[in-house]
Order: sequence, then structure tokens, then C-alpha cells
Amino acid sequence: MSAHYLTHARIVLPDTVLEDSALLIEDGTIAAVDPAGGGDAPVTDLAGLTLVPGLIDLHCDAIEKETEPRARVLFPLEFAVAQVDRRNAAAGITTPYHALSFANNEWGVRNNETAASVARAMAAFRPHSLVDNRIHCRYEVTDPQAVAVLAALMDEGVVDLLSVMDHSPGQGQFKTLESYVDYLMGNHGMSRGQAHDAVQAKLAGRDGALARIEQLLGHAAARGIPTASHDDDSVQRIAAMRALGVSMSEFPITLDTARAALACGLPTILGAPNVLRGGSQSGSMRAIDAVRAGVASCLCSDYQPSTLAAAAFLAAEQAGLPLPQAVALITANPAQACGLADRGRIAPGLRADLAAVAHVNGQPLVCHTWSAGRLVFSAHYRAGAQGTAGFAANAASVAAAAQPQAAGTDMGAAA
Repeated sequence: MSAHYLTHARIVLPDTVLEDSALLIEDGTIAAVDPAGGGDAPVTDLAGLTLVPGLIDLHCDAIEKETEPRARVLFPLEFAVAQVDRRNAAAGITTPYHALSFANNEWGVRNNETAASVARAMAAFRPHSLVDNRIHCRYEVTDPQAVAVLAALMDEGVVDLLSVMDHSPGQGQFKTLESYVDYLMGNHGMSRGQAHDAVQAKLAGRDGALARIEQLLGHAAARGIPTASHDDDSVQRIAAMRALGVSMSEFPITLDTARAALACGLPTILGAPNVLRGGSQSGSMRAIDAVRAGVASCLCSDYQPSTLAAAAFLAAEQAGLPLPQAVALITANPAQACGLADRGRIAPGLRADLAAVAHVNGQPLVCHTWSAGRLVFSAHYRAGAQGTAGFAANAASVAAAAQPQAAGTDMGAAA
């Protein structure tokens, strides 16, 4: 039997925080919280670090940047998936859902066949991975070609979460045609003419979208795959998505939309970068306002894994949340949204997915990560570097100094 005993930790439980406590890990699971001793198990003194459940990230497309760090510059897939695995371990994310967009042949990694190859490469890497890597497939509803590709991936057992999104201009994230054109030019290196051609193709592709959505959501439901809608921009859109069977709402555009999602049983997912930056880069609602209003079920890292832990601690400060409630935004709540009953909380019998967090120079930083009881990341800061003050104030000053950015990047409406 493998065992490990963590001592002198500040342990965040679902409903309270234990100061100067301990935790016993046995055979990859949490054996006991605050036991009297650890027997013969090796001991790690956490010296006051905050111990939280391993983070669960329902949406992060950092894997796309690892695969294609510059427009039309692709890295070997085996290299890319190994690097993003390491990034998540360092961020304390023990269950990442890597978001891959299926949008026909629009650009680079968002080519259907390339995205499918990345998904399969990640699945092949799982026996070697540091964390429990999962795949979130994002279906662009204006693409008639991706349906067969996604159905095949679901049949192979590669897909762990399916979302449907519509980035055609005039609604959702891209409220004007020009905002989408600017996005294509800035993010994907298109000329203005190429961008306008892409826009017209996307608008034309909306014909038949509803039937394709119904087909894919039905395929997912038959295989027990959770589903989400993306960038919901109205109460009517929420109702329509719920009627189609989606089980969560990613990046609702407004507070009213988020309230409508919760009212009909859809957990909401907001962007951690939005919390960290103090606002949405695409002109939608501030995620911290959703947290304060009680309509944010989960936070996701969206495109930057390192933001997830930071945003939860910042939300605790700025929204006045008890720490267990703030931590639940990135652990217990996403676990529940995706039906992961074996993780997301620190309790006996659950997977020993854990992250130890220090406050260094006023900001929370992950120092150690355990995935199913195995230490997969460890970092040690210099003595005297820790402190707990200043993070919220520093984040607020950064947000105040930031210049407004052009609307229409693919970081999600509440990114």
C-alpha cells in the first residue's frame, strides 16, 4: 500500500477551513482528514500552505496555442500535448477539459482533421500524463462538415464534453460584423478580404444548423457525454438550448442570461481571466459581478491555466465569499456539473487530487499538486517570500490601468 501524510496544512473543506491540520493519502485516495497520525507513511510538512481539492477546468483552449503557437505554425502533436499536461500540473489543475474547436477549415488547428488529431493524440498520451486530461469538443454550428468527425470521436470514447457555439456576427460574442473581421485579422493573420470571405461562409453555414445541433446533442446524450451551450446572449436562447438538452451554459453574456440559466437548472461557467483582469475583453459582463450576484456556478481558465486558482482567491476577496465557497467555483461545482462524483472535494474516499497554495508577494501560487495521490508538481519559494496581502488591490489596479480592447476575441463572452 502506498501512503503519504501531509501535515501543518490549512485545509479547505466543503463547508469550513481547518487550520494547522493534516491529511492521509492511501493508494491514491484520501484516507483521512485531520487524523491523529500517519503511521509509517512518509511525511510532508506543508508549513501552513492552503490545501484545496485539485482544480477542475471545464474549458481551456491553451492546447490550441501549444499546438499552433503562431498562425499556421504547427508543433508536433505529441510534444504539444505533453507540454499542456505539464502546464496544468503546475497550475494545480488535476482535471483539465482541453477545449478544441471544430470549425471546418477556417484556420490552423481549428481545421476539423487537425483538431481531431489533437484529440486523439491527447487520448493516446493519457497513460503517461501527470493529470487526468479530458477533451472538450466545441462544435461551431455553422460547419456542416464537423458532424461526422465529432460523431466518430464520440464513438471512440475520446470526447468528455461537447459544447455548441455560434460565432457568426450579429449575436453572441461578436455583436457586429466588423468585430468578427477584426478578430480574424488580429488573431489569425487573415487579410481583410480573407476575413470578409470567412464571415460570408459562416453566415451561409447557418442553414441547417438546428438539425445538426439536434443530431450531435442526441449522439452525446446516448453516450452519457455532458453538453454545454456557448455565449448565450438572451433568456430565449437559454430556453432554446435547455429544450435541446444541454446541461450547462458557458460564458452567458449578461446577468439576466445567467439567472435564466440557473433558473432552468443549467450551471453557468465564467472566465477566470475576466475575474483576474477585472472585466470582459469583448464587452460583456464582468465575471466578478456574476459571482457577487450568485449566478456564477463555475470558473474556467478559458485560455490560461494559471488564472484558475488566482481567480478563486480573488473572488473570495472581492465578492466577500467564504473561502470554501470560492474554492468550490473551481472544484466541487465543475465536478458536479460534469457528473464527477469521485473528486472536487476533500473528503475520505475521494480521489487524492490536491493542490497546495502559497501566497507569494501577495498572490496565490500553486506549490504542490497531487493527482490521484501522486505528486506531479512541486516548487519551493525562498524563505520569507510569502505574504497574504495585496493581491486584490494589485489586481484592481491592473484592471483600472488596462485600456479597452476591441470586441471579438475567442476568449468567451465572460473571458
